Amino acid sequence: MNRTFKLIAATALCLTAAGAAWAQSDWPSKPITLIVPFPPGGVADTVGRPVAEALGRALKQTVVVENKSGAGGALGIGTAARAAADGYTVLLSLSSISILPQADAILNRKPQFTIDQFTPIARFTADPTVLVVRADAPWKTLKEFLADLKAHPGKYNFGSSGNYGTMHVPMEMLKASAGVRMTHIPYTGAGPAIVALLAGQVDAIASGPSSIAQHVKGGRMRALAHWGDKPVQSLPDVPGLKQLGYPVGFAQWSALFVPAGTPDAVVQKLREAAATVAKDPAVIATINRAGSPIEYMDAPEFKAYWDADAKVMVDAVRRIGKVE
Repeated sequence: MNRTFKLIAATALCLTAAGAAWAQSDWPSKPITLIVPFPPGGVADTVGRPVAEALGRALKQTVVVENKSGAGGALGIGTAARAAADGYTVLLSLSSISILPQADAILNRKPQFTIDQFTPIARFTADPTVLVVRADAPWKTLKEFLADLKAHPGKYNFGSSGNYGTMHVPMEMLKASAGVRMTHIPYTGAGPAIVALLAGQVDAIASGPSSIAQHVKGGRMRALAHWGDKPVQSLPDVPGLKQLGYPVGFAQWSALFVPAGTPDAVVQKLREAAATVAKDPAVIATINRAGSPIEYMDAPEFKAYWDADAKVMVDAVRRIGKVE
C-alpha cells in the first residue's frame, strides 16, 4: 500500500512538472494585458501603445493596453504587483516605480507595492524631464522664471501626475536648488496635467519630451530648461539645468516589468521580444515623432541602472518629506 501511494504521488508530481513545463513552452497561448499606470496622453501611454502593438507582433499574440491610473501611478503598479506571475500581465512603468514605496513609508501607510515584487525585462526610453510654461507666459528664460518666483513666493503653481511622481519630484529638486516656492497641484496623470497647463489652471509643469515636444513646436508651450546631461533630441536648443548652474538631474525612463516569480522561460521570451520591439522601425518612428528616442537596455544592464537610479530617487523623496 505504501509503495503504491509513493508511486502514485511520484507520478502525479512528474505530471505536474511536465504540465508546468508545457505551459511555459506554450506561452503565450492567450492575450496578454499590458498595464500602463497612467491615463492616455502621458509618457507611459505614449511609449506603451506602440510597444504593446510591437510585442503582439513579436509574440504572435494580442497585447491589450489597460490604462489603470491613480495615486501617481501606484494603483496600476500595485495591480501589476498582485497579478499572477504567469506572463499574462506585464507592466509598462516609469521611474516612479522606485519613488512611490518610499513615499508611502514617509506617509506612514502600507505601500501598494515594493520594487522586489517585480522582475525587470527591459528599458525602452530614458528622457530628462523638461520645464515648460504656456507660450503666452511672461517668462522667456529660466532666469526670468526663477526671478519672478523669488519675487512672489507661493504665487505661482505647477501641475504634476501625482504626489511624488515623475513630474513632482524633479520640480521639488529644482525648487530646493534655486531656493524658490511654488504650489504643487497634483493630477491623475501627465495627460491631465498637460491639459491643465494649456487651460491656464497651472503655470508650469516638468514632463518628458514625448508629451510636450509637439506643443512646444506647435507654439502652445515654451520650454525653459531640462534636467538632463546632454541636449534633448527633440528640443536641442533648450538648455540643461546643470549648464545654467543648478546641479539637479532627473530621467523619466520607461521600462517593462513582470511580477516576481514569473517563470524564467517566460521572462526570457519577453526579453527576446522586447529586444525585437526596440529595433522595430514602427516603434522607433512613433516614439521619435513624439520626441523620445529609444534608449534600450536589456534586463541585466537595466537592473544595475535601476538599482543606482532608485537610490537617487529615494534620497530625493526623503528630502521632500511628507506631502499630503
